[in-house]
Amino acid sequence: MSAITTPHTDPTPQRGRHLGMALLVIASAQLMVVLDGTITNIALPDLKADLGISASGLAWVVNSYVLAFGGLLLLGGRAGDLFGRRRMFRVGIAVFTLASLLGGFAGSSEILISARVLQGVGAAIAAPTALSLIATTFPEGPPRNKAMGVYAGMSGIGATIGLLLGGVLTEYLDWRWVFFVNVPIGVGVLFGTKVLANGGRAKGRLDLPGAVTGTAGLVSLVYAITRGGDHGWTDNGTLAFFGAAIVLLIVFVGLQARVSAPMLPLRLLKDRNRAGSYATMLFIGAGMFSMFYFLSLYMQQVLDYTPLKTGLAYIPFSIGMAAATGAGSKLVARFAPRTLTAPGLVLAGAGMLWLSRLTPDSSYLTDLMPAMFITAVGLGTGFLPMTLGAVSGVAHQDTGIASALLNTAQQIGGALGLAILSTVSTTTADDRLANADGAFYQGLATNDSALLSRAANALTDGYTAALAGGAILMIAALVVVGIAVNARRPQHADAADPATTA
Repeated sequence: MSAITTPHTDPTPQRGRHLGMALLVIASAQLMVVLDGTITNIALPDLKADLGISASGLAWVVNSYVLAFGGLLLLGGRAGDLFGRRRMFRVGIAVFTLASLLGGFAGSSEILISARVLQGVGAAIAAPTALSLIATTFPEGPPRNKAMGVYAGMSGIGATIGLLLGGVLTEYLDWRWVFFVNVPIGVGVLFGTKVLANGGRAKGRLDLPGAVTGTAGLVSLVYAITRGGDHGWTDNGTLAFFGAAIVLLIVFVGLQARVSAPMLPLRLLKDRNRAGSYATMLFIGAGMFSMFYFLSLYMQQVLDYTPLKTGLAYIPFSIGMAAATGAGSKLVARFAPRTLTAPGLVLAGAGMLWLSRLTPDSSYLTDLMPAMFITAVGLGTGFLPMTLGAVSGVAHQDTGIASALLNTAQQIGGALGLAILSTVSTTTADDRLANADGAFYQGLATNDSALLSRAANALTDGYTAALAGGAILMIAALVVVGIAVNARRPQHADAADPATTA
């Protein structure tokens, strides 16, 4: 077995000077790009009514961001290594902020989806450089462990905060404010970047062919899964996109093995613990993002919660996630990664299994709240060890790409998980009542209580089937941890003085 070591970094990271402000800047940026993956979820009904977006178009308001974010993260991480992490961090935040402004002013679905793609591009540049900036700014030992804990916490609770903030902004202001809110945060982060360490630069060039084939392959795969649920798995278009995805992803792997400066250095996957961390985060992302999506729909459609009430309902999840990641930043120095992550995944799977037993008459206090809290504690316990494992022992020139791959795994996992489980949900609901979603809105329009009741029962069956699928994804993550992650506790765990470990 191998032990976790922190990444090789600049020999002169900042030691105490401006570290608090640096952590605030990095955490704010990470929170902003992560919460944007969910902040629009609660605003979708208002957004649909205002812009007249179709049901399929509405899904792409969410997926366009996730796919651009996840698909370009590797390129963004490599750009940070080549052109300077602080410089590219600033570029990413600037693009994200301007795209948010465009999204807020969007007058059509085409402009809005384009803005979401640009947001994803900005996030793909900023997110990996944020994690690698921790390695170049904070000395090894307790300071870096604390910073990693905060970063992991933002990655975990950011999605929940997005749901809460989306509910508040949609109910009291307007759906456009789920985009405008990023502008002052982004400007503040840009002003604060002067306290971040520059870090060194690697030699090489960007792998644009790899970026094109990898991103196009992932987009084709997600679209094929989504189309398969709507048009059938033997539909010519579905099969064509599956075929295109397979070809593009094979070409991508071939390019990465042959080019001198690959977007994804395959050597990063040779370490079993690092590869296991990436695979685990893919399954965690798939389960977590899907849980948010289906629970939000369940609460607003079946339980008739307002946007604000739906957002507030996620507070126990945020508390559980924050408590678990806070404790994890201390425990990670004392226990091996598997010792923390495995029990966490068991808890997360149990919580999602509890959620899969919801009915149209379920109680928030006795059903939703405790199940969400247990799930959050489990996920929070697993986040930090896998985050550290993803950048353990990585050469300085690869820290950006290694951290980008971690974010890629989480985001692409979310996109794939949502595409697959949405198909499960829709198929299950429509088996119970033909076109259950359409019947629900027809019942609302005609005030047909009997139709509404049947539709709510059918939709609940669909949502709970998808949540059961989320529990299976947590079990899959647990299996990966058991097989692949065998690192011991950190070698520097007992170091009392960070200066002696840097």
